[in-house]
Amino acid sequence: MPTTPATATAAPAAGRLPNGELRRMVAAALAADPGRVQSPREIATGLGRSSGAVGNALEALTAAGHAERTSAAPRRYRATAATATAAAPAATTPAPATPPAPAASAPGAAAKPARRRKKTTTPAAPATPAAPVRTGNTVARPNGQDYHLRKLAGRADVEVLQTMRTAEVPVLLYGPPGTGKTSLIEAAYGDLLTVQGDGDTTVADLVGEYTQNPDGTFVFVHGPLVRAMREGRVLFIDDATLIPPTVLSVVYPAMDGRREIVIKAHGGEVVKAEPGFFVVAGHNPGVHGAVLSDALASRFAFQVAVGSDYDLATQLGVDRRAVKVARELAARQDKGEVGWAPQLRELLAFAKIAAATDHGTAFANLVGAAPEEDRDVVAAVVKTVSGRSHTPLALGPRL
Repeated sequence: MPTTPATATAAPAAGRLPNGELRRMVAAALAADPGRVQSPREIATGLGRSSGAVGNALEALTAAGHAERTSAAPRRYRATAATATAAAPAATTPAPATPPAPAASAPGAAAKPARRRKKTTTPAAPATPAAPVRTGNTVARPNGQDYHLRKLAGRADVEVLQTMRTAEVPVLLYGPPGTGKTSLIEAAYGDLLTVQGDGDTTVADLVGEYTQNPDGTFVFVHGPLVRAMREGRVLFIDDATLIPPTVLSVVYPAMDGRREIVIKAHGGEVVKAEPGFFVVAGHNPGVHGAVLSDALASRFAFQVAVGSDYDLATQLGVDRRAVKVARELAARQDKGEVGWAPQLRELLAFAKIAAATDHGTAFANLVGAAPEEDRDVVAAVVKTVSGRSHTPLALGPRL
């Protein structure tokens, strides 16, 4: 049974939490079970918080060395030796001109800072974009894995995306989950700040919100959008089309000729983008709830379809029969005969499962991974290619 962090009961499940407190709670959730690898959604469920906000907190903890990202797609995290430090209550840091704490006579009410004068902040110096380390036809990603370059507009895809940043043309990558969109973006830009989008993502997850110090004072903690603008970094909005359009619109003024935003929650603070600031997004058209609005599409002027490279799967050691199954299903998907086909992520998982067990188990798992409405077609293709019938994996009788 998954371990439930003690801190999950320290705050109400409903209502807005300051960013600093949420990071502490997320760190405590990791530290409570240091050997376990967890997803943002698993932690969010335990804490009763937004998975988008938890994902942002995990990225901030990872950047500070207080957590380790074990995989990028899907995102998984685990504790490090420094996680317990981040889980401890923050030291008192009085801030000038902070709004008063809410009255104690209003239990359950969200903390609302009093109106205050606009805060003047000196922007940090723009960060120098980190150049990816290229070796032959591969580029090292932040997690140490190699990204294999693909051709785009007659050049290496990573180089084209870097050129778009120089030209200030926002990039949108779209395609089925598991095709390598995130891997490409991580390989192209060494100074990413990532927002994991979903239907629960709020404006505060992007621009920031007030954090209450242990002494009852408040300080505004800026979010990843503001940090990317001030530091001249790349903001990657993953699954951008799952974010409500009214929330995502806060990014638009930073992307167009204005290159600035106004933070209404912080006294109308104006934040201007430093040179190097850039926005790139990912879109999964087939995912339920993903909507590419006209406003979003018009702002991402450079749009690239990303599909699975089945030749690469073979080169990486995936059984040729599994690759053949994927190609056949992809062809049928193009004709509208089936709605699902294995992508590179599923094929790499096939290879790992086959190495850990056997090919029969890996094929059975592949059939079970298909959506229920497509499972019969997938099973038929697997039987034709492999020469055997395979049913989804299921527990048998007691040993």
